[in-house]
This record gives sequence, structure tokens and C-alpha cells, in this order.
Amino acid sequence: MKGFVIKDTLYAHPQKVAKFEFDENVAEVFPDMIERSVPGYVTIVDSIGQMANRYATEGSNIYDLGCSLGAVSLSISRQIQAKECKIIGIDNSEAMIERCKLHLKAFKAPCEINVLCQDILQTEIEDASVVVMNFTMQFIAPELRAELIANIYRGLKPDGVLIISEKLRHDTEDGNQLLIDLHHEFKRRNGYSELEISQKRSALEDVMLIDDFATHKKRLTDAGFDDVVLWFQCFNFASMVAIKQK
Repeated sequence: MKGFVIKDTLYAHPQKVAKFEFDENVAEVFPDMIERSVPGYVTIVDSIGQMANRYATEGSNIYDLGCSLGAVSLSISRQIQAKECKIIGIDNSEAMIERCKLHLKAFKAPCEINVLCQDILQTEIEDASVVVMNFTMQFIAPELRAELIANIYRGLKPDGVLIISEKLRHDTEDGNQLLIDLHHEFKRRNGYSELEISQKRSALEDVMLIDDFATHKKRLTDAGFDDVVLWFQCFNFASMVAIKQK
């Protein structure tokens, strides 16, 4: 399928940079954009499927909040062995949901995936063994994040998990700048120009609001999660799993 991926050139030419949105233009190039922008993305998606297989229980719900084009939902569908699970993908972008439906139809997921165009802040989490937010929380208003986590916690079954992948801010200025510089070099090596890097950063400046790991961990433990495991990090991109043991 790699030959059919459309190259991301959204910021390749000088322009008046507008606020980043998950519109039709982004949806069209999203697979190329995220793989060339997020170090370890393929590993993260595959490993989320592995963890879902570990924690999914028979007849439970699995939520992919901010599902975009369904990569995580597909990974979970292919790897879980628990019977009669329902995978539910949620995204508030109509453009993403429409392309997600086409994408899932083309790949014929082994476990049925239902996708809904909905604000995840309005989603009722029920009877869930696994909930995933793969680079989603960073686009939620900071003042709404604690209640979102609390809602997810309430909807998780005992021994259920919440998997969160995020871009992180380091807690010192010098350390944070090091991670930013390493990430920008990663993008250069993947073919992005200085103009593209600069304009994309400007577009995301007031849209993607990131936390450090300590803030994420406190929010999760305050909600009631018993353990928070930072299982992946490359530069300023990380993924963690929060476990509800009771």
C-alpha cells in the first residue's frame, strides 16, 4: 500500500499559515505526514495492538479515541484473541471519519470496527477493557483533560488499561530544546524542508498544547489508576499505559 500513500506537501510553499485543522487536506496526506513526523510511529501502533491483546477481555468494548484513519483500531483488530470484543473508533473530524471508513473497508479487519464522528468529551465509555488515545490528548483543552481521564477510568473494567501516546515537554529549558532539535533533524532526514518544519510548527502553536510526563502521571493517578508505565520514548514522543487494578 506504500505506493498509494500521498506525499505531505501541505507546507512546502510559502503561505499565510492558518491554524492546523484535521480537514480534508490533512486527511488526504495523513499517513505520510504522521510517519515522517512522529519517530517510532509504526512501532507504537503495532505495540498498542500487542498490549490490547494482553488486556482485552471477552465481550468487552475497546475504544480508539481520536482514531484518525484507523491505524490503531486495525492493529488491535488483527492482534486480539479475546472473543466478541467491539472496537469503537471515535473522531470529531468528518474528513478523517469518512476516509477511515474507506480505509477499514479496504483492509477487511478481522474484528469488526465501528467508527463514529463524535466529540470524545461527549463519549460514554462503557464496559471497556482497553481505551487508546494515540496522539489525541494534546489537542484537548488542558482544563478539560482531567475530567476526560476520569470519565475513561469510570468506564474501564477492573484490570483494564488506558494507553496514551503524546508529544511531551521536558521539564528543563535546555533539555526541552535538545528534544526539539532532535525531532527537527528527524523531520529533515525524512525529507521535510526548513520552510515546512517552520510553517507546520506555526500552524500547531496554539492548537497542540503538550504536557510533561509528570503532569500526565499525576492526572492519571489522581483519577485512580494504580500504575503508569512509560513504555516507549523517542525524542519528545512517548507512549504510556495506565492500569486500573480494581
